[in-house]
Amino acid sequence: MARIYEDLTTVVKRSKLALYVLAALIILVLGFYWKIQVLDHQKYWRMAEANRLRELPLTAPRGLILDRQKVILADNTPSFKVSLVREAVVDYEKTIDNLALLLHLNREELKKRIDRYRSLPAYEPIIIMDNLKLEEVSLLEARKDEFPEIKLEVEPRRYYPFGPTGAHLLGYLQEVSVDEIRTQPEKSWRGGEMVGKSGLEKQYNDSLTGREGKILEMVDSLGRPRAEISRTEPQPGHNLELSIDLDLQKRAEELLQGREGAIVAMNPRTGECLVWASSPSYDPNRFISRFSTDEWLALVNDPGKPLENRVIRGLYSPGSTFKIVMALAGLNEGVINEYSTFFCSGAVSLYNKEFNCWFRPGHGNLNLPEAIRNSCNVYFYQLGRRLSIDTIAGYARLMGLGQKTGIDLPGEKEGLVPSSDWKRKFLGQAWFPGETISVAIGQGPLLVTPLQLAYLTSIVANRGLKVRPHLVKGLENSGSGERINLPEATIEKVIEGMWRSVNSQGTGQGAYQPGFEICGKTGSTQLISRETAERLVQRGQEVKKTHSWFTGFAPRHNPEIVVTVLVEFGGMGGQTAAPIAGQIFKAYREKYVRQANLQGN
Repeated sequence: MARIYEDLTTVVKRSKLALYVLAALIILVLGFYWKIQVLDHQKYWRMAEANRLRELPLTAPRGLILDRQKVILADNTPSFKVSLVREAVVDYEKTIDNLALLLHLNREELKKRIDRYRSLPAYEPIIIMDNLKLEEVSLLEARKDEFPEIKLEVEPRRYYPFGPTGAHLLGYLQEVSVDEIRTQPEKSWRGGEMVGKSGLEKQYNDSLTGREGKILEMVDSLGRPRAEISRTEPQPGHNLELSIDLDLQKRAEELLQGREGAIVAMNPRTGECLVWASSPSYDPNRFISRFSTDEWLALVNDPGKPLENRVIRGLYSPGSTFKIVMALAGLNEGVINEYSTFFCSGAVSLYNKEFNCWFRPGHGNLNLPEAIRNSCNVYFYQLGRRLSIDTIAGYARLMGLGQKTGIDLPGEKEGLVPSSDWKRKFLGQAWFPGETISVAIGQGPLLVTPLQLAYLTSIVANRGLKVRPHLVKGLENSGSGERINLPEATIEKVIEGMWRSVNSQGTGQGAYQPGFEICGKTGSTQLISRETAERLVQRGQEVKKTHSWFTGFAPRHNPEIVVTVLVEFGGMGGQTAAPIAGQIFKAYREKYVRQANLQGN
């Protein structure tokens, strides 16, 4: 029988090829495992530990803010919050559905909140609800094993016991944004953390924040906590003791109730601010609860602008309070002396235009103290005609206008002092002499803040000594001790007119307080022309054509307090602002001066 031989060459070749491929795969697998076990040992060990151990932050209690008598203005209260740890989430959509149902939250709002922090590390907890009620805490505690991805914690929550009182001074906290976290990595902020966004809360945020603690806990494969490994307690932030007097602050805000305006009071010798009121106000407690976008927009778009800190951000023409600067400039330049007189018939024609005094019958012949006492426009028109706009601007800046005071609060505005250079630079036009006449009585393109006017008044009260205003007690006052280049005798002549304004039946008599020698100056900032006002009256419409100003100090010698009041659309300064200032002087005197006298006896 013939043998049949099969050719296995092809089979052998293919077998060898398969063997080589298999060997290569085995080598690759072994190499991969060697890399994991040897080269990347530390990396995967850390990842395994992270699955077993979880680090959670402990919020540090924020430093307290207190008034000068150590009454707490900004406190902390214990509060429960619930956070989501995304690395423990198995089914994202299901988790959102369950949490929205469990916590009675709007699903879309909850999803937006979580998505906002998608770019942050998954192990960082995202606060999804805070300020929980006891029944909500009980519900979460009862079902915590069903939701290993959520974390229930107690944290100190900011609380302002006096609500809107001093809100613009204190400021408010708001949730840090993702952009702030990215752009300011040195701050080490976490998603959902509350930080100072305005006022003292913002200015001293780093000092108030304190140092965060942490908990290291063991978790199981589902992310549920099983044991606490270690705990580092948080360190509270530093307290702030303010120069503000709560009693005076409350009184000031009562006097501004229902009005738009500002009151600031300070000690001219130290620069300590005693009152800081801006109206209308708002309740900073609202910001702590992370209110909705609609609530925020309603507050921002409120026509009364309750968030605006009018003391340092409201820009107004100073009206006749600017006559203090004009008087100092005229005396120091030798254009007038205290005996120089001008005749007021109720109007004067200058540069082919008639300029009116506020007192239509006219004041007659007046020297400087009487012109200040009666706030005679015609006298200061004549003075303005004899001084250039650049000379006036120089004295205005000398007295602190057109520049920040350096107060320890964010957002202060500089104001505006016009000059020929300013008009040429910004308007491309030359300055006309007729424009100086309006500036001479505090009108025209001249803008100040209430704090700047208080600062100016403190320089007058100190007979030329500049003391920078501040809010935190013990703050180093780098602006103290500098004296402006004006003789004390010159300033004293202006003070004489300010004293007469209040104590001798002048325009500031509404601020008069028996036995407390108040020196002051009223102002009325004209917002519409006299002709327009008269037309409105003829139509039977109510006319509110002026902002009302008063600024002054007391007592005349060794002054203790400066008070500046602005009431928007308040009418004449003597009718509205001066009486309000008088009540602040009265409250101060009753609390401090009489108390000191009793202790002395």
